[in-house]
Amino acid sequence: MKKKFYKYIEDLQDTITSRLEQIDGTAKFREDLWERKEGGGGRTRVIENGAVFEKGGVNISAVHGSLPPAMQQYFKVGDVDFFACGLSLVLHPKNPMIPTVHANWRYFEMYDTNGTVIDQWFGGGQDLTPYYLFEEDAVHFHQVSKNACDSHHPEFYSRYKKQCDEYFWNSHREEARGIGGLFFDYCKATEEMSIEDWFHFVTEVGDSFLEAYVPIAEKRKNLPYSKENRTWQEIRRGRYVEFNLVHDKGTLFGLKTNGRIESILMSLPPHVQWVYDHHPEKDSEEEKLLNVLTHPKDWI
Repeated sequence: MKKKFYKYIEDLQDTITSRLEQIDGTAKFREDLWERKEGGGGRTRVIENGAVFEKGGVNISAVHGSLPPAMQQYFKVGDVDFFACGLSLVLHPKNPMIPTVHANWRYFEMYDTNGTVIDQWFGGGQDLTPYYLFEEDAVHFHQVSKNACDSHHPEFYSRYKKQCDEYFWNSHREEARGIGGLFFDYCKATEEMSIEDWFHFVTEVGDSFLEAYVPIAEKRKNLPYSKENRTWQEIRRGRYVEFNLVHDKGTLFGLKTNGRIESILMSLPPHVQWVYDHHPEKDSEEEKLLNVLTHPKDWI
């Protein structure tokens, strides 16, 4: 399974980066191959200063070795070996009318001292962080995500949409990071779903990403915007940074397993503002967004 899934994310990385370069029309992804001294490595691809994408990354990695003590405590296990691979992407567009998007699809195995697999699971999801709310974009993103779920289980979309709303929540701000999507983790074999079934589910969600995001980026990339729109975008990006550094499990895992810092922090935007005690004007488009972020809604 680990070879099968790694081959999948290698191909998906190629597909996604090629399509994003077409959309941008100017910038190309820079590729870095890196190795982790404890075992494994990855292929980082970053795009910067493009016509559409101010900064973005589409990264794959496969790391393995002894599970560090901090992660042993987290998983409540003793001395075990692990293997983890996944694709993680974040795109920060230049135009504030295009949402930031994040996605991740991953697979994890744990082994005993004999090298026998003692646990394995999939995780992942995709979520949208707009700066200005176009409700039809939110509906589109969620509908594509729901379509990917529905052929595998009628309850998957509602379950993983709820988990996404709960996970991407800046509890110190009492607001969502964005308008959600899907979030699932610890997807293990059961009587109802084999690990092979989970593979097919996760890969269908991964394959749906471009369909979910590209039409939104294409529709919004040429819309006019003002300096004030950019200021609001940068203030909201600050909330994005806060979530990634304070709450995100993926960031924590990367740091605790001696991951590559440049790849882990690739998700951070290039231009951000923290304005003291900032509040948008009443009944403004900015306030309209905040009303949705403080009270997550059902888009479908």
